[in-house]
Amino acid sequence: MKTILKIQNLKCGGCANIITNKLSDSENISDVTVDNENDTVSFSYINEDDLLNTKTTLTKLGYPVIGDKYALTTKAKSLVSCALGRLNN
Repeated sequence: MKTILKIQNLKCGGCANIITNKLSDSENISDVTVDNENDTVSFSYINEDDLLNTKTTLTKLGYPVIGDKYALTTKAKSLVSCALGRLNN
């Protein structure tokens, strides 16, 4: 199955890089694409557990799905993830 999620805190190529790398490392997740202009991430997955796990991973990285509640610390996590993504780019 394929999905597109609109996410929060997506700012730049560093963010896209860390999201792409982390999700691509996940089992049963493939074809990861991040669109900075539209604040979306798309990917293919096998089952609903994979989708839920991916949403959890995005939140842990600091990029929760639009509409999901999150704490201020999540915004801080996105800044750290962004910086790491820039370093690894």
